[in-house]
Amino acid sequence: MKTINPTQLVNTSRKWYLIDAEGKNLWRLATKVAVLLKWKSKVDFAPHLDNWDYVVVLNAWKVAVTWNKAEDKLYHTHSWFIGWIKEVNFNTLKEKKPTEALKLAISWMLPKNKLRDGMLSRLKLELGSTHKYEAQQPVTIEL
Repeated sequence: MKTINPTQLVNTSRKWYLIDAEGKNLWRLATKVAVLLKWKSKVDFAPHLDNWDYVVVLNAWKVAVTWNKAEDKLYHTHSWFIGWIKEVNFNTLKEKKPTEALKLAISWMLPKNKLRDGMLSRLKLELGSTHKYEAQQPVTIEL
């Protein structure tokens, strides 16, 4: 038997999913969203094709972390000049960029290749409990 290689269809209907992040654990939420973005359980899954769905996360800044991770978890940035590494803890990052911690957690769980930017472009993070994607009729997912 030959292995069938799926092709990218021109008129593929992408599904929209809606998740409320209020009070959810950051890493557990990130794994669920990463699975939805990659969606390896689809019948027409192919790792090299762009057949992914959209995910809208409401209240993205209200994610919770456990124990002392709010003070202990550090996010590093580097400008590639010697001595220019910067460290920011979770609370400071949440004050400056409220959705960045969730976006980074999801990004770290996606494959590290050229397709990651396409997957992240289908991720919509909203600060409030309303969104502008009602016309797409997203399916609500409870975690």
